[in-house]
Amino acid sequence: MLGKFFRKPETENRDRVPPGQYLTNGFPIMTYGDTPQISQQEWEFKVWGLVTEEKTFTWQDFITMPQSNFTIDFHCVTHWSKLDVKWTGIKVTDFIKYIDIDPKAVHIMQHCYGDYTTNISLEDFLREENFFAHSLFGEPLPIDNGGPMRLVIPHLYAWKSAKWIRGIEFLDHEELGFWERNGYHRRGEPFAEERYSGLFEL
Repeated sequence: MLGKFFRKPETENRDRVPPGQYLTNGFPIMTYGDTPQISQQEWEFKVWGLVTEEKTFTWQDFITMPQSNFTIDFHCVTHWSKLDVKWTGIKVTDFIKYIDIDPKAVHIMQHCYGDYTTNISLEDFLREENFFAHSLFGEPLPIDNGGPMRLVIPHLYAWKSAKWIRGIEFLDHEELGFWERNGYHRRGEPFAEERYSGLFEL
């Protein structure tokens, strides 16, 4: 497999590739369960929990928000990385201006079509480089890559960049999402190799 689909990082890119990762020549599709088929017209995004007002956003609501282009490195816990991935979407820091978060909130749970969930701290969520993506390499985000919309959290492993996202729940405590309950690390920082929980590794 190494050579045809994956390669070792070149010397000039070595500092961009976390330990234990190989560079991919494509964009592998990693999915658990059936792939949700959600059109842009059907898609909705809900915000609830520790917010002053629960809100539901449509596709058009998101598209009328400020749009940005992003070029980021993307790291999957299954040992592949892809450098300089080009996305278009909405910065989390721009989106957050449309909601009012309760000061007691410290964590979020990402909820997705297909009932997938994954958790991150509010601190990790609100970083400047995070964004909601609706385009990949200049084309509408493919369904298999999380379309019509996914959250992208570049500084964590890719399972934290939830595909087919449909909402965020703000919490005053940490709750574990699907993969976290099944042995994956609570945070998932690639350069620290936070792949699995200690219990899972035993």
